Amino acid sequence: PLHRGVPAIRVTSSSNDLLDSQVKEQTEKEELDRNQSSHRFPFWSLFSDNSPLTKYDATDNGFASDPFTVGTPRSRHRLTMLLLKSSLVVIVILALTGSFWWTLSISTSSRGHIFHSSRRLQEQLVSDLWDIGELSFGTSRMKEIEFCPGELENYIPCFNVSENLDSGFSDGNEYDRVCRQGSRQNCLVLPPMNYKIPLRWPTGRDIIWVANVKITGQEVFTSGSLTKRMMMLEEEQISFRSASLMFDGVEDYSHQIAEMIGLRNESNFIQAGIRTILDIGCGYGSFGAHLFSEQILTICIANYESSGSQVQLTLERGLPAMIGSFSSKQLPYPSLSFDLLHCARCGIDWDKKDGTFLIEVDRVLRPGGYFVWTSPLINVQSSLRNKEKQKRWNFVRDFAENLCWELMSQQDETVVWKKTSKKTCYNSRKSGSGPSICSKVQDVEFPYYRPLQNCIGGMHSRRWVPIEERATWPSRSNLNRSELALYGLHLDELNEDTANYRIIVRNYWSLLSPLIFSDHPKRPGDEDPSPPYNMLRNVLDMNARYGGLNAALLEARKSVWVMNVVPTTGPKYIPLILDRGYFGVLHDWCEAFPTYPRTYDMVHAEGLLSLESSQHWRCTMLDIFTEIDRMLRPE
Repeated sequence: PLHRGVPAIRVTSSSNDLLDSQVKEQTEKEELDRNQSSHRFPFWSLFSDNSPLTKYDATDNGFASDPFTVGTPRSRHRLTMLLLKSSLVVIVILALTGSFWWTLSISTSSRGHIFHSSRRLQEQLVSDLWDIGELSFGTSRMKEIEFCPGELENYIPCFNVSENLDSGFSDGNEYDRVCRQGSRQNCLVLPPMNYKIPLRWPTGRDIIWVANVKITGQEVFTSGSLTKRMMMLEEEQISFRSASLMFDGVEDYSHQIAEMIGLRNESNFIQAGIRTILDIGCGYGSFGAHLFSEQILTICIANYESSGSQVQLTLERGLPAMIGSFSSKQLPYPSLSFDLLHCARCGIDWDKKDGTFLIEVDRVLRPGGYFVWTSPLINVQSSLRNKEKQKRWNFVRDFAENLCWELMSQQDETVVWKKTSKKTCYNSRKSGSGPSICSKVQDVEFPYYRPLQNCIGGMHSRRWVPIEERATWPSRSNLNRSELALYGLHLDELNEDTANYRIIVRNYWSLLSPLIFSDHPKRPGDEDPSPPYNMLRNVLDMNARYGGLNAALLEARKSVWVMNVVPTTGPKYIPLILDRGYFGVLHDWCEAFPTYPRTYDMVHAEGLLSLESSQHWRCTMLDIFTEIDRMLRPE
């Protein structure tokens, strides 16, 4: 700074060297003094307006000579920086003051809400980091997973008939689901040698590949059930085409049931409050396939079968099905879950075990719901000639009356009962007639494979609402505030879940590669074609919560059905899912799901690992992922 801003002094050519030397020395001395005083009193240098001028303060050409004088570029720059610093200090002071004042003004409830949200985010973060940590050990813990032997191509853990027989099970109990500790094999189930990708819906409903299922030609042609007979073996395919004469039998049969209920035809099922049907021993699902066009959701349950499985063929057709047995345990559905139960030559002897099977039907049937039974036992003319048949039919008829079922109609081999809508009916029965009402301890609303009960369940449920008083489909899926209160849920929570899954489904659908799933290959320069609406059919949601994924897929008009699974370790909103008109089931994911290999196009598992980790990993992640792999179809 000592050599900057030296004033330029003009002298005439007649000036001598001495004068030049004196002027230069005096100028440098004055400049040094000004610099020192400016550093000692910077504010005075910037803001004083009446400072005296020396004779060297300006040159003859009018330019300012002092670099610290106001008005020069350097002085303006220093002034600007000082103002900026002062403004920054003021802003910081105001911000701190405002923040402190805002903190003091927060109410107790607001602080609690913020703390709760922060705590929830922290817990979710810890859970996610735990999952990432588990996955990060994959390399160090990795071991090669072997393929299952070829004879296990239809392997279902927990269903081993020969082992059950060796353990002493009999009278149909050998088909029970028994999950023994350590019996599960963590191997990858290979598809059959000639496996082919199933045809897309709706074509796949009527035609399946023979190689994809385990069934013999003999089983095709000797099936005795009405709905089983409606298929034809054509080279590599099994056909269920509507052109078959047998299909007219199902259409007429459905029409007959509707008339027996008091409806014009099956298209009026929805108006009568019928949306969900449990089809016991469904054959190969033709009854449900016919009703699907009427927006009726029919789920098939049948015993495990090593070959010619009703469940496997029904799922291969893209229709809802799962393995389930009436032999000794309650079904994994809540009480009051279905609008209609159907049994067409389903192979269950309803008169056995003192009517316990009929009590289980009553438990899962909603008030005002229907039980439809088709059997040669019902044929009056046949029963009159056979005293044993007549005795069995009389037992079932009388027991149904003691359950407060109304016999609505009886035609040929089919009978229709209607469950009472009034609880007072049970108190008006004769003393000692029929089963008693379960106590609150016995009346578990959502049992998980509990032993069959010999008392009437569902009576203590707050969901006792006749089907005639429920909203019809599809309005049923949108419950109001008072209805949601039955499940301890707020309307805002359901609306938020619905909005979230709308976005999720839209994102999923766009992420699924159109190059893989579309029939129209991409050409150079073209945009990716949109995935078709029917590229998925069978969907399994491993942690369904309120059924939001199901609702969003249907709202987006995707041609899917969803198996909504509610884990036994999480919040049990399974009654809510069923009451919304969807299908759902309870399940423990440390056990095998009751389905055959290669039965689902998509498995959705949002939040499942976090839920299982909160239970301290009762099973390994390998168990869960090998099970997912077993259920998924190739590609």
